[in-house]
Amino acid sequence: MNQVIETLLNHRSVRSFTDERLTEEQIRLIVESAQRASTSSFIQAYSIIGVTDSEKKARLAEIAGNQNYVMNNGHFFVFCADLYRHEVIGDMRDAEVAGTLETDEKLLVAVIDAALASQNAVVAAESMGLGICYIGGIRNDMFAVKELLGLPERVLPLFGLAVGVPDHVEDQKPRLPFEHVYHENTYELDPNELKRQLSHYDETIHGYYAARGANRRDDTWTAQMGRMLSKPTRLDVKDFLKAQGYLKH
Repeated sequence: MNQVIETLLNHRSVRSFTDERLTEEQIRLIVESAQRASTSSFIQAYSIIGVTDSEKKARLAEIAGNQNYVMNNGHFFVFCADLYRHEVIGDMRDAEVAGTLETDEKLLVAVIDAALASQNAVVAAESMGLGICYIGGIRNDMFAVKELLGLPERVLPLFGLAVGVPDHVEDQKPRLPFEHVYHENTYELDPNELKRQLSHYDETIHGYYAARGANRRDDTWTAQMGRMLSKPTRLDVKDFLKAQGYLKH
């Protein structure tokens, strides 16, 4: 056990921040920490947009489902998969790169690069005593986010990251059991064993929701997932990927 592991194990989403703004030094440290994440083949296929304009933040909050912590935080980052600069490199070096940039593999590379960078940013922020909340809701209308942030072709707004000084910290949600997530040598295929583990986890989550200080409810994890997955959402994502120069083959 060390301070890094303690920070990781203490993670929870924060949805209530004070009005204290992040300093330029904090922003730079968070971004520079993000940049030190591993990147596939040194491609560095992501960009980070800091949104400080109050009207833009208000619009992003609306797009994300009227989540007020998108607007009220210390700083708001938008993490993007970005192959635009690599298209520019193709022009600089007189290289035909479009065929490569439009492959499924490069889409995965850019998304994974951005995700790895964002988690480095989160660990850096939390190590400073700040709170964070990932905002996938900006994908509710990726076309609107593109226009709002002036994103060129080959740039995908993946998720936001609200960062700030916590005003209120929620109880930590229990995660899936270690035995359910970690498989050794081969994947556990037995559905009966999976159902046994899930039923045990449901009991844990039910107890968590019943005992927490606010927003108590009678619910389980599998019930939540069943409700959520039975209603497909964000069905325009594929259209946006194509419009931004991905998946054209």
